[in-house]
Formats: sequence, structure tokens, C-alpha cells
Amino acid sequence: MSDRSPTRRQVLIAGSATLGVAAVSGWGTASASPVREPFTLGVASGDPLPDGVVLWTRLAPDPLAADGLGGMPSRIVPVEWQVATDERFRHVVRAGAEIARPESAHTVHAEVSGLRAGAEYFYRFRTGNQISPVGRTKTAPRPGARLDRFSFAFASCQNYPEGFYTAHRHLAEEDLDLVAFLGDYIYEGVGTSKIGRSHTPAAEIFTLADYRVRLAQYKGDADLQAAHAAFPWAVVFDDHEVENNWAGDISQPDTEPDQDPAVFRQRRAQAFQAYWEHMPLRRAQHPSGPDIRIHRRLTFGDLVDLHLLDTRQYRDDQVAGDARLDPSRTILGARQKEWLLRNLAGRTARWNVLAQQVFFAQRDFTSGTADSFSDDAWDNYYVERNLVRERLARASNPVVITGDVHASYVADVKADFEDPSSATVATELVGTSITSGGDGTDQNAGDAVQLAENPHIKFINRKRGYVRNTITRDSWTADYRIVDYVTRTGAPIQDRARFVIEDGRAGAQQA
Repeated sequence: MSDRSPTRRQVLIAGSATLGVAAVSGWGTASASPVREPFTLGVASGDPLPDGVVLWTRLAPDPLAADGLGGMPSRIVPVEWQVATDERFRHVVRAGAEIARPESAHTVHAEVSGLRAGAEYFYRFRTGNQISPVGRTKTAPRPGARLDRFSFAFASCQNYPEGFYTAHRHLAEEDLDLVAFLGDYIYEGVGTSKIGRSHTPAAEIFTLADYRVRLAQYKGDADLQAAHAAFPWAVVFDDHEVENNWAGDISQPDTEPDQDPAVFRQRRAQAFQAYWEHMPLRRAQHPSGPDIRIHRRLTFGDLVDLHLLDTRQYRDDQVAGDARLDPSRTILGARQKEWLLRNLAGRTARWNVLAQQVFFAQRDFTSGTADSFSDDAWDNYYVERNLVRERLARASNPVVITGDVHASYVADVKADFEDPSSATVATELVGTSITSGGDGTDQNAGDAVQLAENPHIKFINRKRGYVRNTITRDSWTADYRIVDYVTRTGAPIQDRARFVIEDGRAGAQQA
């Protein structure tokens, strides 16, 4: 951990403790606030570009109000924002105002531009005389500019009733340029807490108000707020932001018969609206009813291209057996697939990353000559997976990062998964959950079978945590950072394993 990390943590604390001074020194005289303590859900930034970022907050004095309106009056509220080069806001470089509207749950998405490339900034919001906590963010370097180092972490799967967000507390203290969150930010189903959390989700959610309250429950966590406030995030959803294992217009609820596709699209529209409201996303990602374009590319100098994928919204329904071999089946959809293949075929950075949700490499779960595969992963979309793999093989230093499975994996992406001696063409790094699955363990009984049947899989661990990645021109170092328990607070962070990918040589080696 760098010497700067404690400073970042202190910034968040000091930012809340010295608001009165900040208001006098950085802003003019304020009128009385229209609401009391509106910034209960913290602040966030996301999707950094070379000249700016998007800044997020939501006004919600009563964030768990059952109507989903956060205790706010049914009127527009102006919210000011500032961006400075220092945490005390002596040097404010950009400022502006947004209108928080009741139809968007009084959320704010300020798309700030005119900033320096590759620079650190601090930001905050004000409404009336109420000032938010301070967040830290960072812009991306200019496209094509030489970049010698990029550091980011990725995480996923943070089921609120199943554990405390201790991993996020440690994540907030890292020295990072970005956090990529790969899905299952919330869980839509029934939750029964065994860890003493208050306001535990008690029922499956369906309406816009339901989704808003569930997101507010999660975002009220202080450790999650600290991780958001420490770095810009790039987010994508998986299934639980809407419903478990949904596929395109196909509903697969846990608690009742499948919904009519038209009814499910209405549910999806409610979920997407609430998701956008609570994430640091740009206007380009604003949903149009049940549709949202979440796939996009972020570029960091000449070093990293980050392709954020959507493996839910356009996929065909899951199938059993050899039906997975049908060449017409898609997990990306035609337009997203064309977009991805075109990006990979064009000019790319030194390292090319697919940031996505479900397991990419083959995983056979059955010993012997029989085989069985997950019907929710890329194995269920066999031909399209092969096509993407072949295009990845021609790109510079391809790495796939993945969430979903509540376990850490490292896998070689083989030219032919049935032939262990075939070339390794890419690397897949799979991150464990923040809390989903409870405390976890090193391995379970089935992991020995997976390792034996899938020699391209090099590592499995089922503790909770995140993956910290340090990318240079010569190598990619992935540190699997874990906590031993999440069902009580206070777990220290430790490195469970370290893997290194060398420039020009696909496949990770354990350090």
C-alpha cells in the first residue's frame, strides 16, 4: 500500500467534519437548505475521460422511505457542484449546478469537462447550506499518450444480508486509478440477514419504488460509500440488478412462474431506471424504457483499453445439452458483437481488457468422459465464444475480467479448450464476491474436479474480496486480496495469491 492511501481515507473523514469552513472558503453565502441532511447516500464519480468525469449524488434525507422518493418534496431542487485540485477547495477549477428532479429520485449526474488529462481532483456538492462529503476522482490520460502505469481493482456481487462490506473498506485505502464493478450491485430477491444488519431486504422487488429503496439500502453502507468516494468507478450490471438469471426478454423468477415478456420488460424498465439513478453513469447510458446501452469503451493512454460488456440484455435464453452448439445463439447480440469485434480489429492499446460478467473460459464440472457446463456462462454460447476468442487472439495482450461466480479463478483462454497443448491466446481473471456466499472457504469439494477436468484453470479460491491490478508496459500483476470473514466486522485484508502476465505472452504465472 502506498504512503498516499491513508491520506485518501482521511480526506473522506475530514471532508465531512469541516464542511462549515469549506462552505465559507469555497462558496458564497447559502440560503437555508430545502431539506435536512440530504447527502445520506454519499458521492461518487465514474467513467473518466481525458477532460472530465461524471459526478453523482442523490438527495435523500429519508433514503428508505417506502415510496422510493427518499423523503424529498415533489419539486425540483438546485444542486451546486465544485471540482478542485486540493481537498480543502482552495483551488476550485470547475463549478456548476444541476437540477435534481423528483422523477429521477432527486439524483444528480454532473458531466464535468475542461479538466486536465491524467490528473487528480476533489469534488463536492451543495444544496442550500448543506454540503456533501468530499470525493476524490481522476481523469484518464489522453488517448495514445504514453502511460507507464495504470492501477485498478475489480469487484462484484455484494449481497447485503450475507455480509459486511469490509472488503470495500480496504478497497478505499488502495492506491488506484479506477474501480470496475462487474455486476450484482444489489440482489433483488428475498434476504434474511444472519449478521445483525439493520434494514435487511425482506421481499423480492418489482416496482420502481422497490428498486430505489433496495439500491438506497446498499448505498447507505459507509464502507461502500468510502470506496465510491475514493476513486472513479466504471460499472456494468449482471442479473440480480433486475432478476436472477434473466436473459433478454425472458424472465426466470425464483418465486413465481415466468412472467409474460411484455410484463418482464416493464419490470426491466423499472430496474434500469433505478440503476441509472444510483450509478455514476453518463446521459448516454440513460435508459429508454426497458432498453439501456451499458456497453462502452474507456481508454487510458496507450496502455489500456477497457471494453465494458453487457452479457444480459441481448442474450438468447439459456438452453440445455447440445443446443448450446447452435451457431445462431448469441450472448452479446448482433450490434454489441459487431461493436466489440470492430474495436478489437482496429487500433488498440497495449493491453486489451474485456470487463464482463459471466465465466468466459470453458468449465467442465463432471469427472471422466461425461461433461457438464454452466448454462448461464459463455459455455452456453459456444460458437460466439469461439468467435470472440479468435478475435482476442489477434489483439494485443488480451485479458478478460469476470465476476458472478463468488470465487476467484485464474484461467488460460486456450485456442482449443479440448486440447490442453493448444496455444494460450488470452488470460481470464475471475474475481470473488464482496459478500455473496457469506464467509467462504479456500476451496469446496467440487474444486478438485474442476481443476482436474479443466487444466487451463490454474487457481480457485472462495474467500471474499477483490482483485487489485497493476499494469505496466512490461507486465500485468493481479493480486487476489481477501478477507477471512464477512459475517462480522474487522477482518484484515491479505494477499491470497499473485499472478503475473507478461507483455506479449498470454497466460498468467503465479508469482
